[in-house]
Amino acid sequence: MTDQAAVSLLRWLQRQLRQPTPQREHLEAAIANDDPEEARRLVALAPFTDAQRRHVEGLISRWEEGRVRS
Repeated sequence: MTDQAAVSLLRWLQRQLRQPTPQREHLEAAIANDDPEEARRLVALAPFTDAQRRHVEGLISRWEEGRVRS
Protein backbone atom coordinates (compact mmCIF):
# COMPACT_ATOMS: atom_id res chain seq x y z
CA MET A 1 0.00 0.00 0.00
CA THR A 2 1.45 3.36 -0.94
CA ASP A 3 -0.53 5.58 1.43
CA GLN A 4 1.90 6.95 4.03
CA ALA A 5 -0.62 6.71 6.88
CA ALA A 6 -1.19 3.01 6.20
CA VAL A 7 2.57 2.40 6.05
CA SER A 8 3.01 4.29 9.33
CA LEU A 9 0.22 2.25 10.88
CA LEU A 10 1.82 -1.03 9.81
CA ARG A 11 5.19 0.00 11.21
CA TRP A 12 3.66 1.18 14.47
CA LEU A 13 1.70 -2.05 14.91
CA GLN A 14 4.78 -4.14 14.22
CA ARG A 15 6.70 -2.25 16.91
CA GLN A 16 3.89 -2.37 19.47
CA LEU A 17 2.77 -5.94 18.80
CA ARG A 18 6.21 -7.52 18.50
CA GLN A 19 4.95 -11.09 18.56
CA PRO A 20 3.17 -12.31 15.41
CA THR A 21 -0.11 -13.06 17.18
CA PRO A 22 -3.39 -13.80 15.41
CA GLN A 23 -4.58 -10.29 16.40
CA ARG A 24 -1.54 -8.66 14.80
CA GLU A 25 -1.97 -10.81 11.70
CA HIS A 26 -5.63 -9.80 11.41
CA LEU A 27 -4.66 -6.13 11.75
CA GLU A 28 -1.99 -6.50 9.09
CA ALA A 29 -4.50 -8.21 6.80
CA ALA A 30 -7.02 -5.39 7.32
CA ILE A 31 -4.36 -2.88 6.33
CA ALA A 32 -3.22 -4.94 3.36
CA ASN A 33 -6.86 -5.22 2.22
CA ASP A 34 -7.41 -1.47 2.60
CA ASP A 35 -10.06 -1.98 5.28
CA PRO A 36 -9.73 0.77 7.90
CA GLU A 37 -13.11 -0.11 9.43
CA GLU A 38 -11.88 -3.61 10.29
CA ALA A 39 -8.57 -2.22 11.54
CA ARG A 40 -10.45 0.20 13.79
CA ARG A 41 -12.61 -2.65 15.15
CA LEU A 42 -9.53 -4.76 15.91
CA VAL A 43 -7.65 -1.87 17.50
CA ALA A 44 -10.58 -1.38 19.89
CA LEU A 45 -9.84 -4.88 21.22
CA ALA A 46 -6.09 -4.30 21.68
CA PRO A 47 -4.64 -3.70 25.13
CA PHE A 48 -3.21 -0.27 24.28
CA THR A 49 -2.70 2.63 26.64
CA ASP A 50 -4.81 5.74 26.11
CA ALA A 51 -1.89 7.48 24.40
CA GLN A 52 -1.26 4.51 22.12
CA ARG A 53 -4.95 4.27 21.26
CA ARG A 54 -5.11 7.99 20.39
CA HIS A 55 -2.02 7.63 18.21
CA VAL A 56 -3.27 4.61 16.29
CA GLU A 57 -6.76 6.12 15.92
CA GLY A 58 -5.09 9.19 14.40
CA LEU A 59 -3.17 7.00 11.95
CA ILE A 60 -6.36 5.20 10.95
CA SER A 61 -8.14 8.53 10.48
CA ARG A 62 -5.33 9.78 8.21
CA TRP A 63 -5.53 6.53 6.27
CA GLU A 64 -9.29 6.97 5.82
CA GLU A 65 -8.85 10.58 4.71
CA GLY A 66 -6.27 9.47 2.15
CA ARG A 67 -8.72 6.95 0.73
CA VAL A 68 -11.35 9.65 0.21
CA ARG A 69 -8.94 11.88 -1.74
CA SER A 70 -7.75 9.03 -3.97
